[in-house]
Amino acid sequence: MSATPIDDRVFPDIFSPGKIGPLTLRNRTIKAATFEGRSDGALVTDSLIEFHRRHAAGGVGMTTVAYCAVSPEGRTQFDQIWMRSEAVPGLRRLTDAVHAEGAAVSAQIGHAGPVANGRSNGMPALGPSPRFNPLSMRMTRAATRQDIDRIVEAYGTAAELAVESGFDAVEVHLGHNYFASSFLSPKVNRRKDRFGGSLENRAKVARAAVRAVRDAVGDRIAILAKLNMDDGVPGGFWLDESLQVAAWLEADGAVDALELTAGSSLLNPMYLFKGDVPVREFAAALPQPQRFGVRMAGRALLKDYPYRDAYLIEDARQFRAALELPLVLLGGITDRPSMDLAMSEGFQFVAMARALLREPDLINRVQQEPSIRSLCIHCNKCMPTNFTGARCVLA
Repeated sequence: MSATPIDDRVFPDIFSPGKIGPLTLRNRTIKAATFEGRSDGALVTDSLIEFHRRHAAGGVGMTTVAYCAVSPEGRTQFDQIWMRSEAVPGLRRLTDAVHAEGAAVSAQIGHAGPVANGRSNGMPALGPSPRFNPLSMRMTRAATRQDIDRIVEAYGTAAELAVESGFDAVEVHLGHNYFASSFLSPKVNRRKDRFGGSLENRAKVARAAVRAVRDAVGDRIAILAKLNMDDGVPGGFWLDESLQVAAWLEADGAVDALELTAGSSLLNPMYLFKGDVPVREFAAALPQPQRFGVRMAGRALLKDYPYRDAYLIEDARQFRAALELPLVLLGGITDRPSMDLAMSEGFQFVAMARALLREPDLINRVQQEPSIRSLCIHCNKCMPTNFTGARCVLA
């Protein structure tokens, strides 16, 4: 493994191979999961295959297929892929295309919970407690014990289907107030049963989902979990609790790496992304009555957070100090200096999204010329395109 000394320390080069459980990546860059909006009929399309093939050809060590729901009511919208036998042939074509470019490919599996669009899906969104969803303009229904057991089991089934489809890894979604994350949040989870109250109770769904995945696939593929460090809302899931959940996940032995994230798709979406807030573009991309709701309340829901490089690293350092697990640093990784910073701080991998939408070949270009800067200006106008085919509107 090549290494570069900085400040009397030695850290791995971003372009050296890196291991996640049984998987070795050709380098330490990961295309983060961003809903692609290219899965008509909740199945793989040629456009989705080409989207991930381009990122693989552009040099990433692994690309992540976003939001593969573990059950139909767990989709954020109707056209999102959900894991069932009918999806396997298309997913196999996708993984073959990525492998032909020399990269690995991961399936992000999860259940949107209260973030699911019940109106689009034609079935109720489920959460720990009843709550109004301003995006779908509907109430979520409190999940029963039977719902929880069924969904946890579905994580294992989805992971098994990912193996059948040729994926090298799965990323279990435990963030952004999706189903498992919503149970973690004391603001969203108001239950009085064994899944509410104490942190140990609120963490049961997340831990059970990851365990179901491990039990289903063993060591055949790598298992990552995407965990909120905090929700970015008063009274929500916060750093002290997240550190404890991360320690439990490590002790459970069911995950090979953690990708650290933040924010709530339900309550504070921009807390993760930072940068400009394109309210007008978000509203234009939505049908009524959501369009009217975003126009009227968009500034209250979509808060403004200034962008800076590696903007999650301060919180992520606390996880690095407390854990032995490999960690993936997300958030404002756009150039060689931010990649080197992550490596020098002990993170084993970095994840990127918006910069790669602007330049799918950015990793190859950075490897050839380390002084290259990303062309991404963090305008976030790519975000509303998730509904029609994720892309940079400036490219």
